Amino acid sequence: MDVLSLSRWQFGIVTVYHFLMVPLTIGLALTVACFQTAWYRSGKEEYLRLTKFFGKLFLINFALGVATGIVQEFQFGMNWASYSRFVGDVFGAPLAMEALVAFFLESTFLGLWIFGWDRLSPRLHLATIWAAAIGTTASAYFIVAANSWMQHPVGAIFNPDTGRAEMVDIWAVLTNSTTLAAYPHVIAGALMTSAVFVGGISAWLLIKRRSTLGSGDITALRKGLRSSIWVTFAAGLVVAVSGHFQARLMFEQQPMKMAAAEALCDTEVGPGLSVFAVGNLQNDCNVRTWVIPQGLSLLATDKIDQTVEGVNDLQRQYEQRYGEGNYIPNLMITYWGFRLMIFFGAVAAFGAVFALFVTSRGRHVPQWKWLPTATIAVIFTPFLANSFGWIFTEVGRQPWVVAPNPTGALELRLMTEQGVSQSVGSATVWISLIGFTLIYGALAVVELGLIARYVKKGPAATMPASSGRGSGDGSGDGSGDGSEGSDNDRDGDALAFAY
Repeated sequence: MDVLSLSRWQFGIVTVYHFLMVPLTIGLALTVACFQTAWYRSGKEEYLRLTKFFGKLFLINFALGVATGIVQEFQFGMNWASYSRFVGDVFGAPLAMEALVAFFLESTFLGLWIFGWDRLSPRLHLATIWAAAIGTTASAYFIVAANSWMQHPVGAIFNPDTGRAEMVDIWAVLTNSTTLAAYPHVIAGALMTSAVFVGGISAWLLIKRRSTLGSGDITALRKGLRSSIWVTFAAGLVVAVSGHFQARLMFEQQPMKMAAAEALCDTEVGPGLSVFAVGNLQNDCNVRTWVIPQGLSLLATDKIDQTVEGVNDLQRQYEQRYGEGNYIPNLMITYWGFRLMIFFGAVAAFGAVFALFVTSRGRHVPQWKWLPTATIAVIFTPFLANSFGWIFTEVGRQPWVVAPNPTGALELRLMTEQGVSQSVGSATVWISLIGFTLIYGALAVVELGLIARYVKKGPAATMPASSGRGSGDGSGDGSGDGSEGSDNDRDGDALAFAY
């Protein structure tokens, strides 16, 4: 394989692996902050249990997310040096804001939250987790802004003398229409991921470990399950609405990606949206069945008679404008990535509907033999939905790393093959690709092992042996039945929560 293919594989593997953790980190930060707010306002111990239990799982995921995210920065300067030179004046600004403002905010206040249980007043301690959550969501905004500029470059000009993009309006970059549409989609997807994670774990414990749980844990987990159901519904609605707005922008800004999402060969008026396809889409993009009439037309413009250009017609237009070359992305990946994103999101929503039905009117979670396995399986569905959505977004932009914005003769654009480093050989990329894959595989085992370990212990394992809200330590009234989980890490040390 050549350097370009290897570099794309490496960046894809690292990015998808990192993005598995990002939505959960964003969503859990907000979820834990809400749980702690509920405890602060009500004084009910079940909210404290949920705060500490899912707070510990949040910290595990956050640590792995940071470790994998650092590698992203190095790849820009190593495997994609030509790309970095071209976009650095623009792309560097939101990335610098993300590091200097958002990441420092979340990491600093997260540290205060971890070590402040015994040292800060309840109100100040609550403020630290909200500051960390705000930093996390702000971090997502700057990253989305940087990526959206690659999808739809604005606020910059191309300098033919230097061969680089030069930023002229930072506000235009940060308020890019693509950013404003993508950001709610990302945050809602993160909240949905967190809600399904919280609900799935709560349901699993109530099924598999109910006989070993104390009454305090049962009450807390039931509240966690019920609240996650409603968050899933709300987040799912925002995901659907924001996704529709993204589709409309995609039709305007990247018509080839829209056509590739349906594997639409030729231009049609009022084209339908196929549910699935049978056959080799890459060689015959007309192999489709079970089409929703006018579905693609409605998705693109809210009209049933919209003309949507096919990939073949767009290919001819691009050849006339940009010269010889293949401008059609991988149809198999874009077609199925788009549908698998929707499918796994729908499965997560269906799981919430099922959970709402079986737990309504105060009923306990059923003890069916197949339900624990199904509950764990559902937890993975929003992760898969987020990943396939990200894959569709990036692969659908190919062969561009900076998609052209046709606003003038000197439009901003850069092909992926032009962005790869000219001084890195195949052997170097092979070594780093294999090394990162093995390291990330090991880290995945570690993370899943840690999460499984602390999930099995339940919320009681994160509670101190004794505590009192009146002492001002912010740890709440943990006397209750908190002594039910006398593990080694329940030694009364407040810092045991963090580890």
